[in-house]
Amino acid sequence: MVLTGAGISKDSGIPTFRGKDGWYKNTPPEKLATNEAFYSNPDLVWEWYNMRRKIILNASPNAAHYKIAEMEKKFPCFLLVTQNVDSLHKKAGSRKIVELHGNIFRTKCTECQRVFNEDYRIFKEDELPPRCSYCGGILRPDVVWYGESLNPEDLDKALSFAYRADLIIVIGTSGIVYPAAMLPHIVKSNGGIVVEINPENTPITEIADLKIKEGAKNALSQLKF
Repeated sequence: MVLTGAGISKDSGIPTFRGKDGWYKNTPPEKLATNEAFYSNPDLVWEWYNMRRKIILNASPNAAHYKIAEMEKKFPCFLLVTQNVDSLHKKAGSRKIVELHGNIFRTKCTECQRVFNEDYRIFKEDELPPRCSYCGGILRPDVVWYGESLNPEDLDKALSFAYRADLIIVIGTSGIVYPAAMLPHIVKSNGGIVVEINPENTPITEIADLKIKEGAKNALSQLKF
């Protein structure tokens, strides 16, 4: 099992959230990534997501993304769980994947709940907030915001796999966002091995059987199997 966070996409030029140049450096998450913020000012939230979409569309998967896609081919019993919403794992070829926090390129109608898959559009200013072509309701990014529940099917798939995993590699995540941060603890409590790849110490470091204090790209490029 592999669990990835924003750190794995840093080498692709995508900012992390809490770093010195992170997405939340100038504006706190409660003003950009909550249901309340969206209904208070949907134009502002969509401008921020448009900006993020532009950056992500100009990015490419890095060696770490490709190495994980190789793992999937090598090991029949494999699952990638990512907290990222940037689609770079899919672009690198990963297919056994749970996007636990959604996907920035999907949109969802706030009225009829229809989901529009992989919509790579950058909405124009006069199109904000975008509207559903079926019912006219306001569209929102199909991502999990603070205070929202995860998709139960995605969460169940991740948890079920964690309970039977022999090994979890935790890459580039702060280890403070739950329930994703539960996964290495579940693997550990069931006798599995926890490997952490992160240049910084996190709460996961305390339970890691092996800590590789490097960035994802450098660490995974040296991995042989």
